[in-house]
Amino acid sequence: RKSWSDYEKNRCVEEMVIFKKLAEQNSLPPEQFVKCLCEQLEKKYDSGLQTRDTGKWLGKFVFLFSVFFAGYHYVTAGIGVPVDYWHMGFHMSGVILLVFISFPMMRGEDNKALAQNTWWRYGNVPIWDWGFIIAGVAASLYIGVTWYGVDITFFGGRFQLAEQVMRQGNPAQIDVIFGTALIIVLLEAVRRTLGIVVPIIILVFTGYAVFGQYIPVQLLMHPGINWHQYINNMYFPAEGIYGVTLWIVSTVVFHFVLFGVLAQRMGLGQLFVDVATVAAGRYTGGLAKVSVVSSAFFGTISGSSIANTVSTGSLTIPNMKKMGYPGHLAGGVEAAASAGGQITPPIMGAAAFIMAEFLEVPYTTIILAAAMPAAMHYIGVLCIVHFQAKRLGLKGLPEEEIPKLLHVIKRGWPASIPLVVLIYVLFSGFSPHMAAFWGITSALAVGFLNPMHRLSIADVLDGCVLGVKYALSVGAVVAAIGIVVGVVNSTGLGFRLGFMVTSGSLTLAENIFSVIQYIPLVQISVSELTLFISLVLIALTCILMGAGLPTTALYIMLATVAQPALADLGIPPLASHLFVLYYGVISEITPPVCASAYAAAGIAGSDPFKTGVAAFSFGIAKLMVPMVFVYSPAMLIVLDEYFTWGAFFETTVTCAVGVTMMATAISGFMLAPMPTLLRWIMALAAVLMVAPGINTDLYALIFALPVLIQQVAANKKTAQNSSDNG
Repeated sequence: RKSWSDYEKNRCVEEMVIFKKLAEQNSLPPEQFVKCLCEQLEKKYDSGLQTRDTGKWLGKFVFLFSVFFAGYHYVTAGIGVPVDYWHMGFHMSGVILLVFISFPMMRGEDNKALAQNTWWRYGNVPIWDWGFIIAGVAASLYIGVTWYGVDITFFGGRFQLAEQVMRQGNPAQIDVIFGTALIIVLLEAVRRTLGIVVPIIILVFTGYAVFGQYIPVQLLMHPGINWHQYINNMYFPAEGIYGVTLWIVSTVVFHFVLFGVLAQRMGLGQLFVDVATVAAGRYTGGLAKVSVVSSAFFGTISGSSIANTVSTGSLTIPNMKKMGYPGHLAGGVEAAASAGGQITPPIMGAAAFIMAEFLEVPYTTIILAAAMPAAMHYIGVLCIVHFQAKRLGLKGLPEEEIPKLLHVIKRGWPASIPLVVLIYVLFSGFSPHMAAFWGITSALAVGFLNPMHRLSIADVLDGCVLGVKYALSVGAVVAAIGIVVGVVNSTGLGFRLGFMVTSGSLTLAENIFSVIQYIPLVQISVSELTLFISLVLIALTCILMGAGLPTTALYIMLATVAQPALADLGIPPLASHLFVLYYGVISEITPPVCASAYAAAGIAGSDPFKTGVAAFSFGIAKLMVPMVFVYSPAMLIVLDEYFTWGAFFETTVTCAVGVTMMATAISGFMLAPMPTLLRWIMALAAVLMVAPGINTDLYALIFALPVLIQQVAANKKTAQNSSDNG
């Protein structure tokens, strides 16, 4: 909606030239510049979109197969999926086929062979990749083909295989061959789409399962699992690869990714930006607040923080710079707000669906529990934005640049229908994939009929292809992460690790307690100190393990490995699952691995590391809130044994106040500039205020009082100086 000149004023010259040339080469009109910018930035920073070029005919096949793949999932969501092992086999076959066609063995693979086909390369896909495809598809469908046994005769020989239930626990040699092949193919698929880290983790878990008797740590030692039994556990349903994680991805996650892509293309993302501009644009730091509010809205339908960042950031970041925000702050605001999509109901990066399955609770329970913690994250970002804007002297948008609410609603209300339909069906008790079916159906209907933002057939087909591309890395890694789940379940590793964390924390707590017990006014027991140290250790583990992983796969791994330690501490299961999810997704804005911040830096033309640091500081509430709902689960609303209205209001109000206090400490401004020492005092007061309990609240007020006195005095002095100069 902006002209070339508007963007050229707010982009660095070098990058503008690149994108302008790209647009001209593809004969794009100026108004499509934003779309071009978004696609290139997503591809640059999202490894799941960095595909290779293919030949003409193979490219057409990929396009048509992606449309068919999306159509299969859409139709089966409405009429019912085939039996689980066939449906998961179909899904995994499609993922493997597209991954090995689209992703080269090495990044930056030369495309010079594209123009010619040889005996060992077709459509720029070498023969070894076709071998991976054949092995992976065969191994994926093998379970379905042999489920009821095989009895065939060919060339005078007879091949017999008992039905699967009779082979459970005692796999045949051919089962082991196909299972081994599938594990190798999945590890390579994950390496190509996400890098080497996840395959290494899976290989470590595999080594632990097979060589458990050689583990030097007594607590972790186990008898070991021979390879036949290992394949039995990892390959046969319903553990391992064909477990609940792959089932949820193939029946729910893919559908919501597709819904998000189609909803954005029919104008829902623009509606979010317009509504956010009306709601927040006129206030102090208005453009940054527009970024936060629009990203919060967009997070309800987006499973990717990078997609969220570039979709809303391509509009908001240049405008923030235009109004006076430094580039790294503008990018940091957008990255921090966009990273909230993974914790924002109703979709939460698709982790909500798997969490509901793990906990065996209704899906609506998860999104109700997650609502208030997500709100605290956005309160934190908004407050920091506000105080930073006050410190920098940034005003809101001029009245003439703010759209009229009635005009926005009149033009954009049809785009909200699919989201309303989706949420209504979800809360009506239907399954998530049925809700996705009706959400997609309504998006198509509204998109074709809405004269204000009409979808073409080409838009829908392109949306299907993009949705499939988004789902490839998730589909591959979730199938492979099923191996980690299978190892943990078959070896009891989760409980062993949980015991190690709690026992180690207890030892550390006893040593610390021997020192701090003599400090006046500090009243804490060894058990309380043990809990806190355990939470900190688990939080750090989640942040480190979560670096660079998609939300869905990240949650599955953390819920399998780290969550049992929280269960040993007596924390409610729902609170512990949300805890590991929160600290896992913090890696999206934690340097040095913070893809969302790097994408925002690409738009802002700023230093990536400085942008990452800014994003982390803006998202500090996400770091604090999990501790709150662990100590006071009343914030989660749905836990009857902990919830009372009094506890709920006390927890949420003090948390909101504490988050606001932390915002002033980070910004260095409340009513006036705040000296460094007082910023540290206010940060301490904020932590005490966030911590549930009357005593900590009183201590927080005591620490905050001198800061408040200084701020009031400094504000009066500033006002007096202004009056004298006036």
